Amino acid sequence: MRRILSSLVAAAAAAACLTAGPTATAAAAPHRTPVVFVHGYLNTGVVWAPARAAFRQAGYNDSELFTYSYDFNASNRTSAQGLAAFVEKVKHTTGSRTVDIVNHSMGGMVAMWYVKELGGATSVTRMASLAGAHHGTITAGLCVITSESCKEMTPGSAFLATLAADDETPGPVAYRTWYSPCDAVINPFTSSVLAGAVNTLVPCMTHVGFLANGSLLADVAAFTEGP
Repeated sequence: MRRILSSLVAAAAAAACLTAGPTATAAAAPHRTPVVFVHGYLNTGVVWAPARAAFRQAGYNDSELFTYSYDFNASNRTSAQGLAAFVEKVKHTTGSRTVDIVNHSMGGMVAMWYVKELGGATSVTRMASLAGAHHGTITAGLCVITSESCKEMTPGSAFLATLAADDETPGPVAYRTWYSPCDAVINPFTSSVLAGAVNTLVPCMTHVGFLANGSLLADVAAFTEGP
């Protein structure tokens, strides 16, 4: 009988280890805030392929990476409303209370309108902006006739005045920008700078280069992972 009881205890202990193993592993697995990529003018979500690869290299899973696509000719107000709905879907899908946003060019205007004017600050932990058109660019004059978004991207527009009023980096969000004097699209290149953000000057990076440079994108992934 004693031998039988000993065998039963050993079997129960082994079963407990098998049961506890996956649970302990899952509990130890790092939780990452889902990332939402927001493209700019004349682009689609496809441009984020190199960024997604860099984020996977940093340890992210595809289930943590989301791409928001929108009509870049429409008003940025409309695009921001679409972003708000998209973020809510991501939160529901992942169970996360917040997201991190990585934007490029005019996508910075879309993302900042969402955060500042649509209450998005409570749903965003970190905002990473690559060559953002936060204060507009004179190159937008090339498309103002056909595009409402370009009118809003023109320096001095009412849209940009609203974004610049009061606090440029509202809420508990951690903001960081990357900008470069070699960016011929954002003119002046300092338009990407946000008061209150960590503004990172990249010595020489083209506007498109921000979307493809592996070292820079790894830096962005490190920022969104946070401390």
